[in-house]
Amino acid sequence: MSAKTEQPLSFFANPALDHAFAGTTAGVIGTLCMNPMDLVKTRFQVNTSAFSSDPALRSACYQRIHSRPWLFYLMGGKPGADIFDAMHSIVDKQGWGGLYRGVVPNIVGNASSWGFYFLWYTMIKEYMASSSVVDQPVRLSATDHLLAATESGVITALMTNPIWVVKTRMFTTPLESTALKTTQQGSTAPEAYRGLWHGLVRTVQTEGICGLYRGVGLAVLGVSNGAVQFMAYEQLKQWRTGRELRRRGIKGQLSEAQLDSVKLCNFEYTVISGAAKLVAITLTYPYQVVRSRMQNYVTNHLYPNTWTCVVKTFQAEGVRGFYRGFAMNALRILPGTCVTFVAYENVSWALRRAAAAREDALHP
Repeated sequence: MSAKTEQPLSFFANPALDHAFAGTTAGVIGTLCMNPMDLVKTRFQVNTSAFSSDPALRSACYQRIHSRPWLFYLMGGKPGADIFDAMHSIVDKQGWGGLYRGVVPNIVGNASSWGFYFLWYTMIKEYMASSSVVDQPVRLSATDHLLAATESGVITALMTNPIWVVKTRMFTTPLESTALKTTQQGSTAPEAYRGLWHGLVRTVQTEGICGLYRGVGLAVLGVSNGAVQFMAYEQLKQWRTGRELRRRGIKGQLSEAQLDSVKLCNFEYTVISGAAKLVAITLTYPYQVVRSRMQNYVTNHLYPNTWTCVVKTFQAEGVRGFYRGFAMNALRILPGTCVTFVAYENVSWALRRAAAAREDALHP
């Protein structure tokens, strides 16, 4: 059987569009669930001053948490208390809606990123499989998955970087700052964008097209995060589906299509996606801090280029500066990743079942 005939039924024109639709849907669901955590993570990343370790110098909310040791340690100690304190401060000053500041560009960014990523990723994998020897089981290697994820990630990063610039600036400016203003010290206060389109237009007007691509080099470098994650995810999932196929009595070399024909339970998708993401963010987190600082309107004059940002961050804050907001990122990204991948897998399988039902109706 050739690789081509092994392809499963697709609901849309081809499997790549099915995966793109599933990825887009999963991106929307994941963003709606995790936007408050993403907001706090971004603000932690662009913050250049350390949180005081003296509770007396912190907010009343933090002091109340710290005065109850059982609650303090239940939250995970200082990182968890910092996160809760930040979210409490946002709600106190801006209401509950403040936790969804920038949600529109975040949804557009995540939905388009996941959709484009899975579209290109599936197309590249299909090309790799179709270029293999016909009539032989086709199973892509870890290197193949890494290469496919890297290529699709670079394309997606170039397409979506303007959205992430606007999202970062919306996350790091208060709602009430509606226009550029000069402070008493003579510095310029940041303008708060009213929405995604307003942010795109204002960025072009004030900084030109290049402003939409601030940090794009780091975004491309950050593709390594997704590449490592997808490689680990694919290998772990194939290991698990391979064991299941062996249990069913299927012997010999297993193809990519055979391994992709097994649906795991949601708990297994959760564990696999969480483990893959934990490895990826640990290795690649520093670039996110540098990218956020370069894209942030308040600090972009301090960091004219990537190298300057890296040097200044290291000189002022040491290695720990590159891991600012890491706890927040881990707490946010792990649940968010699990939600996204579980949603993606379920939507993908729902499309397969719908395609199979349509085929049965057309050819009873």
